[in-house]
Amino acid sequence: MGSRLKVVQIAGFLGSGKTTTIVALSRMIASRGKRVAVIVNEIGDVPVDAKVVSEYGLKVRDIGGGCICCELLVSLAYTLEELARSYSPDYVLIEPSGVSIPSSVKDGIGLVKGLNLEKGPVIVLFDGERGHENLLDENLGKFIKRQILGADVVAINKIDAIQDGAARYQEELIRAVNPNAKILRISAKNGVGLEELVSLIA
Repeated sequence: MGSRLKVVQIAGFLGSGKTTTIVALSRMIASRGKRVAVIVNEIGDVPVDAKVVSEYGLKVRDIGGGCICCELLVSLAYTLEELARSYSPDYVLIEPSGVSIPSSVKDGIGLVKGLNLEKGPVIVLFDGERGHENLLDENLGKFIKRQILGADVVAINKIDAIQDGAARYQEELIRAVNPNAKILRISAKNGVGLEELVSLIA
């Protein structure tokens, strides 16, 4: 079945910084001599995130036309199989759309047969600037709570843009939803906390 392929999902609501984080993490992992591929799921017609990722020289596959947590689960499994055959990566980072539910994406990974897969941690990014407002919103809050509940790690992103007190408040909100998740503070923009995040992946 070949060498083990580790699959890591990096989810988060719209605007949480998934693409910036994935590019930074991919480059850090690649600098250790590992092969990294990225799967991007975008619901819109124009694959903006996939284009950004590919411009950094990373191997990328785009799954468009819907959400991989529901109608595109089979496409996700096929894409993982195709990447394993054509590129033989050590790691695949999955960037679901901002409206994906992490637990459902894990189901899609489980559909893959015949590959030596290892499921890495489910990482959910929390927008340090607006995440608390979204979480407390009557409509958005229910959705974001489902994302947090499906996380092994919640990374508060854009930590450089907020005060320590605000970060502590957000940690309390996150723990109230998922007390078992590991919480990190990161800034994908300037690299704060990314070494610790990479250590949980690679």
